[in-house]
This record gives sequence, structure tokens and C-alpha cells, in this order.
Amino acid sequence: MGKVYGSGRTAVHALNDVTMALPRGSFTAVMGPSGSGKSTFLHCASGLDRSTSGRVWLGETELSRLKEEELTVLRRERVGFVFQAYNLLDALTAEQNVSLPFRLADRPVPIERVRAALKAVGLADQYDRHPAQLSGGQRQRIAIARALIHEPDAVFADEPTGALDSRTGRQILELLRRLVDDLGQTVLMVTHDPVAASYADKVVFLADGRLAGELRAPSPERVADRMTRLGEW
Repeated sequence: MGKVYGSGRTAVHALNDVTMALPRGSFTAVMGPSGSGKSTFLHCASGLDRSTSGRVWLGETELSRLKEEELTVLRRERVGFVFQAYNLLDALTAEQNVSLPFRLADRPVPIERVRAALKAVGLADQYDRHPAQLSGGQRQRIAIARALIHEPDAVFADEPTGALDSRTGRQILELLRRLVDDLGQTVLMVTHDPVAASYADKVVFLADGRLAGELRAPSPERVADRMTRLGEW
């Protein structure tokens, strides 16, 4: 896929002919120097943005052929999102935040399913608490439960541990790892942290909007060494 912002002399090629496959039940990390196209790739792959060229598929659905309304439904029903800033609504309880996708779709809220999702991320006893009453790690767990509530085809995580301390971040990464190993979930994570990337099955590197190699069975040391050779990060 390719992504260009602007036109003519001021055009910025954020992605240049990037081809990648995400096998079902896999955990892939995307890394690269600042401005390498990591977040742009995640946004295009998940349907948050449209690629300028090439094709993007989610299962057997080609995203580039969908109308905006169809993309909205796809993101709500088939994709899970986890962001650094959590994106929770402060006025809602943990349970209400997790059930938000159903409320937005004007569908009945399956309370038992919502409670089960909170239990799966270790927050069974926090369902009636508001985000302001919880720690950063707990808020991120709510975001993960919300991402999983509709059993998506894939979960896209953009710097999910960026706002957390190292211990809490490790707990979130272990949770993402368990989602893949125990539930067969597919996870794509953008990160700048070699330790976070080491939890993935594979690390894909981007530089200047292009693929710059990959690393399987990564360790923090091997990831850091590869990043050092890619440039400033």
C-alpha cells in the first residue's frame, strides 16, 4: 500500500509500496524511526484512514472498496483499537465504557459478556468505577476489554504502553501476549520500545515509509541493535 499527503512539490510520501501479511492468531510489532510511517500504516491497515494506492484487506473484505458508512460499521464490529491515551469517556463507568460499541450501534448490551471481558483483563471487581478512580494500567485494561468485546478479527494497538511505567507496561504486554496465545487473537502493535516489541512473534521495521526488514523471535537487544542501524529513534 502507499499513502501520500498533499500533492505536487509539497507531497509527502508517508508509505511507499508497503506489503505485509498478518496471519490470524499472530502478534506483530511495527517499529521505525520517528516519521517512518508506523502510525500511518496502522491507520490504513485498520480502516481509520484510506491508503492512496494499493489494496488493504481484512479477511476477505477489501477496505478500499467500502464506503465511509461501511468502514464505520467495519471498525465498530470487526476491529479493536487500543491507544496510548486510552480514549475512555470519564463520565462512564468501566462497564459502560466497555459496552460503548453496542450502544453506538444501538444494540442491546450483553451485560454478562461485558462482565466476562472485564474479568478477562483482571477488572471483574472494578466494573462500577470511573476512569478517574483507576490507575493508568487499569484504564488501559478497560480499553483492551472494549477492543475485545465484539470478538474482532484483529486488534490494532498504537503505543499501548507509552503512558505507563515499566512494571504496568509489562503487565499490559503480557495481557496482549495471552490474548494471542490463549484466545487466538491477531494483534498489530506500533511501538518505539524494544522491550515491548520483544513480546511479539515478529517485528517489522519501517524507514522513510518503506519496509526495512523484519526480525522473528525478537529479543530487546536484537531489536535495539536493528533500530540503531535504522537511524534516530
